[in-house]
Amino acid sequence: MTTDLASLIELLGFSDKGWGLQFAYATLMTLAVTVAALLIGAVLGALVAWAKLSKSTAANIAGDAYVTVFRGVPELLIIYLFYFGGSTVVTGIGSLIGLDIGMPGFLAGALGVGFICGAYQSEVYRGAFLAVSRGEIEASKAIGMHQFMRFRRIIAPQVLRFALPGLGNVWQLSLKDSALVSVTGLSEIMRQSEVSGGSTGRFFLFYIFGGVLYLILTSFSNQVFNRAEAHFGKSLRRSVGSA
Repeated sequence: MTTDLASLIELLGFSDKGWGLQFAYATLMTLAVTVAALLIGAVLGALVAWAKLSKSTAANIAGDAYVTVFRGVPELLIIYLFYFGGSTVVTGIGSLIGLDIGMPGFLAGALGVGFICGAYQSEVYRGAFLAVSRGEIEASKAIGMHQFMRFRRIIAPQVLRFALPGLGNVWQLSLKDSALVSVTGLSEIMRQSEVSGGSTGRFFLFYIFGGVLYLILTSFSNQVFNRAEAHFGKSLRRSVGSA
């Protein structure tokens, strides 16, 4: 029993025979892809939310089409399309300028997950904007507040406050979707679990260890978002009370 435990610790440790260093790198890669995807999704989500809230019929149709496609098509298929389709485009451009280049796996994975993330974030932002008090917006217009100042002091803080719970869920979804980017050749947690299991024959051990790492990341993320919600909620209550 003691020997088996020592063997497990050695396999998961940072010694020459352990896989700890590789899993540390894989965890950082998972976080990097997720953060990049969330940032890409934030930009796309804001644009799509604006399109769906605008009075332009064409913008509404474009926003609905984006959300329908990227929420309806399987995530793995989207990542494949970005990786292989992107590689075709990049290679074609490279041949025109005399360079032999391809689509980086990290970029393909971040874009694939980012576009999926953007579809969900757009609905979060749209719902948050609709939750902002119309009375406050009308009052700011009545006192002649400039549009940018109105957005900075009234709309943006409240949208962020109302959007945080939804953004927390989107982050968790993107964190799990990052496991799919292994098809682009990136060594994230899921891919590293597969490689380690294949090298040692201990698939169950390393898949369990990979699952534990995901649970640690999601639990820590929950704490961060809960603290952010409490902070912004306190700030909003203070501003309302002072008003």
